[in-house]
Amino acid sequence: MTDGSTQESVTFRNGRIFDGERFHDHHAISFVGGRQTGFGHKEAFVDQGRVVDLGGDILSPGYVDLQVNGGDGIMLGDAPSVETVRRITKAHRSLGVTRILPTLITDTPENTRATIEAVAEACRQKVLGVAGAHLEGPHLSVARKGAHDAALIREMTDNDLTLLLDAAKALPCLKVTLAPENVTEAQVSRLSEAGIVVSLGHTDASYETCMRYFKAGARCVTHLFNAMSQLGNREPGLVGAALDCGEADAGIIVDAVHVHPKTARAAWAAKTKPGSFYLVSDAMAVAGTNVQEFQLNGRVICRDNGQLRLQDGTLAGADLDLTTAIRVAVEQVGLSLEEALQAATVVPAQVINTPLANPVQPGCEMSELIRISRDLTSVDVLG
Repeated sequence: MTDGSTQESVTFRNGRIFDGERFHDHHAISFVGGRQTGFGHKEAFVDQGRVVDLGGDILSPGYVDLQVNGGDGIMLGDAPSVETVRRITKAHRSLGVTRILPTLITDTPENTRATIEAVAEACRQKVLGVAGAHLEGPHLSVARKGAHDAALIREMTDNDLTLLLDAAKALPCLKVTLAPENVTEAQVSRLSEAGIVVSLGHTDASYETCMRYFKAGARCVTHLFNAMSQLGNREPGLVGAALDCGEADAGIIVDAVHVHPKTARAAWAAKTKPGSFYLVSDAMAVAGTNVQEFQLNGRVICRDNGQLRLQDGTLAGADLDLTTAIRVAVEQVGLSLEEALQAATVVPAQVINTPLANPVQPGCEMSELIRISRDLTSVDVLG
């Protein structure tokens, strides 16, 4: 669906223009040299250059994905380098994601340090789409390890804390998923004060413990419902804390596999504001490819019928893109299209404090916008 070179003048008509918050229907929009130069009601709008009939498709800011473990056949931890980051970012750009946090799953101290350096260098080189890094582990709970290697999970030491504080200075954004079982409240406070986005996940901690950690500075939850203490009749767990804490945002994998659509619907209805949910792909090496299996820490993960599993059946990331997540959110969870698009664009952008392209603003770059088919089955970056 690519609509041409960003060097030409082009006008888009007959579509739905989404600005990150709401739709502007019956409007047209023009770009010259790849930048927005005109926006207005279609009846009074004067076209510039080539005219593209969107045919009811959606023009939107690109997706922002805060949990991207791999793509283009490789995992971030396989060989941490600028080229690895570039390949993963390019694979997700083809899926409509214009901002990602390359994510390292629990790994060795050496690989963790190498990954931080690789992503920091990619940012210095202005690799398109890299917004920072996400370290999912290694300071998690073995009891809720999911597909993470238990042998690599460990307590946060002073050296680990120093590494993260230094990384925060080198990266535009650093997000860290951790568990109270292996990190102290004082350490969380230090991380938060340094501007690090602290997210709770892979934990069996109680509601009271999680609320204390939110008070200490944690402000996100990683893939709500998965690999965490659940909402029960006598113990609300991390799920209950995430719903109850208005200051906390939460990522959620909406693929109708990791979370039942009606469970997701109930959570959306129960969430205390202003905290919100944002969609994540939790994508692995297969993203953007036809690859059917790959390895994670020496263990084979197989792709089958839209799922990724270890040989023991444990879910290992997701075989998901955000356009599919939006479609599931609308058709099965019951969100409005505006709510679903917000969860893939403006909400995650706010979580990591990164500017979101706004098509209705003069000067907005066309290359940061995407065209989503009206049936929510395909997507294309405009530039």
